[in-house]
Amino acid sequence: MPWSVQWVGGRGAQCQKQCKKSSFAFYQAVRDLLPVWFLEDMRTMEVFHWEDGGEVSAYSPSEALLYALVHDHQPYARHLLAKFPQSALAAPSRSFSCCQSPAPHLAMAVRYNRVRILFRMLRALQALPPADRAGSLDRRGCSRVEGGKTALHLACELVRPECLLLLLGHGASPCPPDGAGDTPLDALLQQIARAPAANMRAKLLCLDCLFFFVPRDLRFAMKQQLLDDRRRWQELLGERRFQCLVGLAPPLLFVGAMRVLIGTIAPEHFPEALDNLPLPHFLKPLDLKLES
Repeated sequence: MPWSVQWVGGRGAQCQKQCKKSSFAFYQAVRDLLPVWFLEDMRTMEVFHWEDGGEVSAYSPSEALLYALVHDHQPYARHLLAKFPQSALAAPSRSFSCCQSPAPHLAMAVRYNRVRILFRMLRALQALPPADRAGSLDRRGCSRVEGGKTALHLACELVRPECLLLLLGHGASPCPPDGAGDTPLDALLQQIARAPAANMRAKLLCLDCLFFFVPRDLRFAMKQQLLDDRRRWQELLGERRFQCLVGLAPPLLFVGAMRVLIGTIAPEHFPEALDNLPLPHFLKPLDLKLES
């Protein structure tokens, strides 16, 4: 008789109840920012959760990293990514997501604005083969929950300039559409158009960061809307940004220079290499000082 078949009836219900208690204890331990060694002891030896198939399972590094993201447990996230660089970014079990999105961690880091943990995850991805790395960076999220958005879409939608620049600098593409056919640029423009015009400085900062990475011939869904309501968009974006977006003028010399300079920075040296760019500090896009 297989081991899993033995856990039925009253014993199965009792085991499932105990698993829920143990799972919550682990969740609380991560939430309370307990030491890494204690959390790893719990994860690998004591804490189990109940899988849909009726089996108990220890938490994987991937699932532990999701908890670390939610509660911003930076030392635990650093440990998981250093010791389990691939499995920590692998797909969690079905009990953690409504669909098997292979890599929800980047999107979750953006959603909770965990800039430092996002930075470490992007560094861990650099160890993957180029095709796998690009697939992870540009993978669409759950169609039911995230609307097929990439992490970059979320960074634009939630107006996270630090997350946006980190993703772009580590190779995320600004071109792929989401499930609705919108590019990250469309997602950002939709936020800029929202009334009242809150947080406009951060939104325009995100737009300026996108300018450093988007190709000049990028097709985006809202281009015709900008042309049809030209006066409003000129007021929202400023004349120069508007002209550049709709293709009526070339990018500013500063934007072109930044594209060339940023293009010389390898992802594994981003963003700290920004400090070495031959530009005065106030002309640099963001002051990202993260521990490598």
